[in-house]
Amino acid sequence: MQYEAVIFDMDGLLIDSEPQWQEAGRETLEQYGHKLSDKQYHTSTGLRTEEWIEHWFRHFNIDMINAPAAIDLLVKKAIEKIEKKGKAFAGIDEIFQFFTERNFRMGLATSSPMALVDVVIKKLKLHSTFDTIASAGELPDGKPHPQVYINCAAQLNCPPLHCIAFEDSFHGMIAAKAAMMKCVIIPAAAGFDHPKWNAADLKLRRLSDFREEHLHQLSGGS
Repeated sequence: MQYEAVIFDMDGLLIDSEPQWQEAGRETLEQYGHKLSDKQYHTSTGLRTEEWIEHWFRHFNIDMINAPAAIDLLVKKAIEKIEKKGKAFAGIDEIFQFFTERNFRMGLATSSPMALVDVVIKKLKLHSTFDTIASAGELPDGKPHPQVYINCAAQLNCPPLHCIAFEDSFHGMIAAKAAMMKCVIIPAAAGFDHPKWNAADLKLRRLSDFREEHLHQLSGGS
């Protein structure tokens, strides 16, 4: 298989923003009288904000009439926190250079709203990195639904089968695989050995670990 494009997730992969999302989510739920444990939070990593709020509102039996206000509050808090404290993960310059040197088209496929994407692009100085950006923010369904990946591939004018996706979350991995893409998973260190990552085509500890032999492996080489 000859691959032509690479598509990256954003939160938790390019920028270490999960602590800020977790903080914003916890603070939002506390407005409604409920506390979220670390274990609970990590079961919902990768969901869109709308789906995240719906999931926990139903779990805690919070009246869904409050959901729109909670979504707005969570997004506002997250953007403010990420703009102030979010940091790029080590290895992003190396991975972008790797694929640029091999003439890959590059896309970003995220569950986050474009308002946050704009903040991250500016913060990490990625204005000229991606050929296209796809957000699930306005789609009927976010990850693990594959639509955001399918849209990104279409915008890159590349069949999904010829794309490699880089993800950090379970929901993102499922979305990429459902879109018929190869998926490289870079999970958080604490959960690196969890068997749920076995569905990925390749698991690495950091983006900069990706090498030519991995590309050869994904392409079906021995």
